[in-house]
Amino acid sequence: MTVEIGVEEIEDIALGATVLGTGGGGDPHVGKLVAKQAIEEFGPVELLPPDKLDADDFVIPTAQMGAPTVSVEKLPSGREAVTSMERIERELGKTADATMPIECGGINSTFPFAVAARRGLPVVDADGMGRAFPELQHETFNIYGVSGTPAAVSDEQGSTCLIETEDNDQLEWLARGVTVRMGGVAYVSDYPMTGTQIKETAIPGTMSLAKNLGRALRLAEDDAMSAIREVTRESIYGEARSLFEGKIVDVQRRTERGFVFGHVDIDGLDGDEGSTMRIEFQNENLGAAVDGSYVATVPDLITVLDRETGGPIPTESLRYGARVRVLGIRTPEIMRTPAALDVWGPASFGLEATYEPLADHP
Repeated sequence: MTVEIGVEEIEDIALGATVLGTGGGGDPHVGKLVAKQAIEEFGPVELLPPDKLDADDFVIPTAQMGAPTVSVEKLPSGREAVTSMERIERELGKTADATMPIECGGINSTFPFAVAARRGLPVVDADGMGRAFPELQHETFNIYGVSGTPAAVSDEQGSTCLIETEDNDQLEWLARGVTVRMGGVAYVSDYPMTGTQIKETAIPGTMSLAKNLGRALRLAEDDAMSAIREVTRESIYGEARSLFEGKIVDVQRRTERGFVFGHVDIDGLDGDEGSTMRIEFQNENLGAAVDGSYVATVPDLITVLDRETGGPIPTESLRYGARVRVLGIRTPEIMRTPAALDVWGPASFGLEATYEPLADHP
């Protein structure tokens, strides 16, 4: 059955993807506005399950990259990633049959819908991270053998840079440098793939999961945690569980090398009174430690919710004094293989922790 994504569905995807985005992925509000504008002008977008792709269908993912704190100051028109996609099409002499997200968090959950609406293309219901991560090699596509290039990076002025590399780590290094020169935020198309490659390497159903999470949160009256738990229970993820409740007492951020680095300290309330949680982030939340001992790390999802409203809080919106609940969600198996942990396990981000998958909530 064909699923069409209109304005209401974009609202839900943006909200749900803020949960899955683990605090990063760029400002979801910006992506939502850009996608809604494109859908209102060009019409709704088909959400295409990966198993409906033909083997030789040509798919070009689209995304924003850069520091989230910069993205809220340099607002996109929605055309930038289309420019990147069309540069790859010219390079390869092929026209895209669909686009898709590279991650299911923040702006990058909704931005592909703006591209799809403008181009009259479907969006594949899958992505390459199952959450948000800060770097372009942090993709299941990369882990399981897909080349990220040719890739194109564009800015709001219409400048475009085509990148071809031998490996995907070098793609990240070069594209990050271009993004910094473009003012700290840019728009990228990379990992051009066939339908077969997507079926073999992507994490399926993540846009549907984001939509269902957002709808559940929107309809939840008092218990956002139960709403999130119910939706994740039916997914390929682990069931959501509460890790900590407390009050934010310190937030430290710095923008460096095109990323936002920092940490947030939370003093416990109620059952967690007397303890302190520190969450370290690089655009996204990477590790959560209580009294110095890690209770969750990448690649599992660590998301901060407003304790009163249940709404997810991106890292750039964390503020002193906020009462919050921290939740964890276990990632799908494809994200927890030894090959995957070599790319995005705790050690890859400098955390002195051994990855232990979160258990389902009791």
